[in-house]
Amino acid sequence: MVTTSDAAQQPLLVIYAGGTIGMRASSRGLIPAGDMAARLEMALATLPPLRRRALPDYVLWESPEPIDSSSATFADWSALAALVAAHYEAYAGFVILHGTDTLAWCASTLAFQLQGLTKPVVVTGSQRPLGQPGSDALNNLEAALAFAATPGWREVGLCFDGRLLRGCRARKWYTRDDSGFESPNWPLLGELVDGVAVLYPARAWRIEGAPRFELPARERAPQVVRVTLWPGIDAMLIERWLESPQVAGAVLECWGSGNLPDDPALIGVLSRAAAEGKPLVALSQCPIGGADPGTYASGQILNDIGVMSGDDMTVEAACSKLTHLLVQGLPPEELRRRFLTPLAGERGAFTPQVDCA
Repeated sequence: MVTTSDAAQQPLLVIYAGGTIGMRASSRGLIPAGDMAARLEMALATLPPLRRRALPDYVLWESPEPIDSSSATFADWSALAALVAAHYEAYAGFVILHGTDTLAWCASTLAFQLQGLTKPVVVTGSQRPLGQPGSDALNNLEAALAFAATPGWREVGLCFDGRLLRGCRARKWYTRDDSGFESPNWPLLGELVDGVAVLYPARAWRIEGAPRFELPARERAPQVVRVTLWPGIDAMLIERWLESPQVAGAVLECWGSGNLPDDPALIGVLSRAAAEGKPLVALSQCPIGGADPGTYASGQILNDIGVMSGDDMTVEAACSKLTHLLVQGLPPEELRRRFLTPLAGERGAFTPQVDCA
């Protein structure tokens, strides 16, 4: 067990990117608000004295144009990754304040661009604005600061409701509940207990060595489409997506362990797209478990035409990873190899470590 008592001496960098946490009420609903530095200090000052003194020092970077998370793009998250990379040596860890609608997408993108981290990067937000009565913002901020100041883990985490989740395993689960997010196929990395960040090291992702950041050389990402199957789906609709020259790849949300309708037209559309070099990924629509095409005969065709299994990845992680690899301009076989290899702990069943001593 690792706690905040071992925190490093360098300050944290808190990056306010946008989101509900920094908004205020208006006649048209919630809108972005400025002066985040003063508002953060005012909120943190309301914590009980012992908890306030336990918080690490931090420096705030405030975006001049806060992101509306429902409109966030790959370019926005790449800019955040570049900001972390540019200031990496000066800070002990990083907290990114972001809207919840696409927070899991942000965390997944950062996980693939900031591979090999040696410091914590924590993304968080809130269901209600900071300072609003009954808001969850202060609790999430306190927990994120505590985890970002805790040495002993080195990946992108998503912190919400006192729980630390692996960023590329998290999904937004609730529209209003303070829990906000779940990690359906990976256990919690840590929890805030009486104001102390407690980590579970056996669940952490570790690759020793220096960071191997892979920041994109271009802002505009290739288009990866997300295709969810439904009963009676018309192959022509999928064809219109996949035949577009703007579409570079697709993530298919199949049934069960990776099953397709027995529809020759649909299979033909997917086969032609794969033959044209567009990488295709199969996920399960079931949130818990994963895809294993070929378990049933109706899914074996995916293996036959070269569709890659997404295993137990979230759709956020699968789309982000495929986009990330396409941006790298990799040869098809190398892209396939890397997609099927865990790069940030995004795929592969959890096997707990057993202490036999």
